[in-house]
Amino acid sequence: MSASPMRKVSLRNLAAHKVRLVLTLLSVVLGTAFIAGSFVFTDTLQHTFDGIFADQAKGVDVRVSGKDARSSGVPLADVQTIEKVPGVRAAVPDVAGPIVLIDSSGKAVQTGGAPTAGQSYVPPNQAIGEPQTFVAGTPPSKPSEIALNESGAKRANLEVGDHAQVLVPTRGLFPVTVSGIYSMPTDTGGFIAALFDASQARELFTDGQHASWIDVAGNGISQQDLRDRIAKVLPTMKVQTGDEVRDDMKSTVEKALSFINYFLLAFGAIALVVGTFIIYNTFSMIVAQRLRELALLRAVGASRQQVARSVLLEASIVGLVGSAVGVAAGVGLAYGLRGLLNAFNVGLPSGALQVEPRTIIVGLVVGVVVTMLSAYAPARRAAKIPPVEAMRAEFATAGDSLRLRTLVGAVLAVIGVVVVIVGSMSTGGGAAATVGVGAGALIFAVLFAAPALARPLIGALGAVVTRPFGPIGQLARNNAVRNPKRTAATAFALTLGLMLVSVIAMFGSSAKASVDTLVNNGVEADFVLTGPPLLGVPIPAAQAAAQVSGVQTSAALHPAAARLGDENVTGTALSGSLDGLLRVNMNSGTATLSGNSMLVSQTQATQRNWHVGEDVTFTSFDNKPVIARVTGIYADNQLLGNWMVGDGVYPQITPSNLMTDAMVFLKANPGTNLDGLRSRLEQATDPFAIVSVQDREQFKGEQAKQIDTLLAVLYGLLALAIVIAVLGIINTLALSVVERRREIGMLRAVGMQRAQVRRSIYLESMLIAVFGAAIGVVLGLSLGTGFIRTLHDRGLTEISVPWLQVVALVVGSAVVGVLAALWPAVGAARTRPLEAIADV
Repeated sequence: MSASPMRKVSLRNLAAHKVRLVLTLLSVVLGTAFIAGSFVFTDTLQHTFDGIFADQAKGVDVRVSGKDARSSGVPLADVQTIEKVPGVRAAVPDVAGPIVLIDSSGKAVQTGGAPTAGQSYVPPNQAIGEPQTFVAGTPPSKPSEIALNESGAKRANLEVGDHAQVLVPTRGLFPVTVSGIYSMPTDTGGFIAALFDASQARELFTDGQHASWIDVAGNGISQQDLRDRIAKVLPTMKVQTGDEVRDDMKSTVEKALSFINYFLLAFGAIALVVGTFIIYNTFSMIVAQRLRELALLRAVGASRQQVARSVLLEASIVGLVGSAVGVAAGVGLAYGLRGLLNAFNVGLPSGALQVEPRTIIVGLVVGVVVTMLSAYAPARRAAKIPPVEAMRAEFATAGDSLRLRTLVGAVLAVIGVVVVIVGSMSTGGGAAATVGVGAGALIFAVLFAAPALARPLIGALGAVVTRPFGPIGQLARNNAVRNPKRTAATAFALTLGLMLVSVIAMFGSSAKASVDTLVNNGVEADFVLTGPPLLGVPIPAAQAAAQVSGVQTSAALHPAAARLGDENVTGTALSGSLDGLLRVNMNSGTATLSGNSMLVSQTQATQRNWHVGEDVTFTSFDNKPVIARVTGIYADNQLLGNWMVGDGVYPQITPSNLMTDAMVFLKANPGTNLDGLRSRLEQATDPFAIVSVQDREQFKGEQAKQIDTLLAVLYGLLALAIVIAVLGIINTLALSVVERRREIGMLRAVGMQRAQVRRSIYLESMLIAVFGAAIGVVLGLSLGTGFIRTLHDRGLTEISVPWLQVVALVVGSAVVGVLAALWPAVGAARTRPLEAIADV
C-alpha cells in the first residue's frame, strides 16, 4: 500500500473524531502557550528597559564610580580633577537617592514596583546629553521646589504650584512645591522622578563630600581613550565607557528578567509534562479502539512502518496545529499578564509586545516534539498488530503483565526514599539538590508502580465510597480498575499537579509556623515599626516614636554589609539595647554591644572558627579596615542574622546616606495603656506615611500576608497543570465511553436507566481522581518535609502540615472528578441500546 492512501486514512480519522481532536489539541495548546507567553512577556520588558537605559546614559562617554555600589561613591573634589584631563568637555556629578512622594492629602503615592527617585537638576548649559523638556512650569530654582516627570505628576495628581511633601528615609520630611513638569523619552510605568535644586539635592542625598558617580562627556576623543586617561588619574575608582555602562545596565535587567523567564518556563514545562500523559493516554486508547481498522490495513497490504507512520502523522498534525494555536495564545497570555500586573499597580514600563522568531520556533518545535514522543509508544504498538486481529469482534485491551514495571517502580521507590532521607539530614543547596534527585526517583516510581497500586487502592476506596450505590457503585468500581495502566496514566497527571501544590502548601504552612515561633520566642517588644522592604523605617520616624510618652526603651535593627577578606558578608547592626525587646539566647559571652564589640551566631562562629575575645577585621566598601571584637556567641536567630555590630562599627562600614532602619522595637513603661500608646505612636509616625505600627500578632500577620501573596502566585500558575489534568480525565472518560459502547448498550437493554449510566460514570471518574489526588498529596507532603529540613539554616525551623488544605485537596479532587465526568456521562447515557449492540 502506498504512502498516499495511508495519509488519507490518517487525515480522515482525525476529521471523523473532532471532539477527541479538540481535547488532545488543548493539552498541547496550554503547555506551548505558557512557554511562548513567557518569552513574549520577558522579551517585551527587555526591549522596553533597553530603550529606557539607552536614554538614561545618552551622551555619556565615561562614567566614574566607586568600586562597589555600597561605597560612599566618588569624592566631589574629583570633578575638578576630571575636568583637567585632556579631552574632557564636561563632568557632572550624579546626586540622587530614593524618596517617597507624599501628596497633598498626606498619603504616600503608590508606584507598585517602580522606584521613586530624587536627583539634582542640571541646567541645559551644563547637561550631558539632551536636557529635560518642560511641558509646564519651570525647573526648580531654589530649595523646597521640585519638578516631576509627566507620568509621576499624573500618578500623584499634582500640578504646577501644588504643595506636597518628600520623605527621604535618611533625612526626614521636607515640604515642597511643584515648580514644573517635564517629559521623558520613554513611558516608564509607575516611575516617579523628582528634580531638586542642586544645593538641596546635595544636602538630601549625599554626605556632603561624595556623589554616586560622575558622568563625563568628551571632546574629539574616543570613549576608550578618554576612559584610559581618567583611569590613570583616578586609579582607585571604577572607570567605564558609556557603552560599558549601558551594557551593565542591560545585563542587570537581563539577569532579573531571566529569573522571571525561568520561573514561567518551569510552569510551562510542568504543563507540558502533564499534557504528555494526556496525549500518550489518548493515542493509546485511539490505537486500542482502531485495532480492527489497523489490522484490516495490514491485511490489505500496509506494512508495519506504514501503520506506525500513520499514527505518528496524526500526532504530528495534532502537535503542529496545537503548537501554532499555543504560540498565538501565548501572545494573548503575555498581553493579559501585563494587563493584570498593571491592574494591580505593579508599575511595569509599557511598550509594544515583542514576538521574536525564536519564540515561534521554540513553541512549534517543543509542541511537535512532545506530541510525537507521546505518540511513539502507541505507534509501535499499532505497528505490531497482526492481521488476524481483524477477525476479533471486541476491542482489545491492554493486558500486558505489570510485574516488570512494578518491580522497577519498587526499586526506584526504595532508592528515592533513601536519597530523600539522606538529603534531609543536612542543610544547604547540596542537600536540597539531593532531595530533588530523590524526588525525581519517587515520581518515576509512582509512574511505574501506579498501575499495580490502582487495583488495591481503588478497590479499597470503592468498597467504602460506592457501597451506598449498590450494583451501580460496583460497576463503577470495576470499570475504574478494568485497565489499570489507563487509570494510572489518567490519574498521574492529577498526581503530579497536586504533588506540587502539596509541596508549596507545606512550604507556606511551615514558613508561617517558623515566623510565629521566631516572634513568640524571640520578640518581647510591645510594638514593632516596619516600612516597605527596600526603604525600611525612616530614621527620623524611629526617633520620633522613641520620644513618645509611655515608651520605655527602643532599639533599631539596620542591615549591615562589608567585606571579609575577598568575600562580601551581610549581618545586622543595632542601635540601642535589646534588653526587654528581643530575647537573645547566648551560648557564651555577653549580649551587650558597646564600642567596637560584635556578637556572632553559633553557626557563623563554627564555620569561621571565631571565639569570644577574637578580633575580626572587616573592610568597608570604601576600603577602610574596621576591627570588631567578638564579645558573645548567640544561638541562631533569623531576626539578628549571622552577626551583629553596634553603633561603634555600623557608621564605619556604612555611608551616612545609605543608613536605614530595617525595623524598630518598642517597649512600653510598666502599667502603660497599650491602646493609648498605639494611638500616640501612630500619631507620631503618621506624617512619615510609610510606617506601620504593629503589635506582635500584627507583625506575625504581616509576615504571613507576604507569604500568602507568594503562594497565591504559585497556586495560580499551578492551576494550569490542574486544568490540563482535568482535561485528561474528560478525554479518557470520553474515549472509554466509546470503547464500552456495546457494553453500555447491553446494560441499557437489560434495564439500566440513563440516570444510572450517568451515575456510574460519575463514580468511576471520582474514584480515579481521588486515587491520583491521594498519591499526589502523600508524595507532596513527604517531599515537602524533606525540602524543608534542608532549609533549617534559612529560617524554616518548623515543619507544619496544612491538614485543612490536605483534606480540601482530596475533597476538591472528588468534586473535580464528578465535574470532569459530566460531558462523557451525558454521552454514555444517550447510547441507544439496539444501535450499540448492532455496532460490529
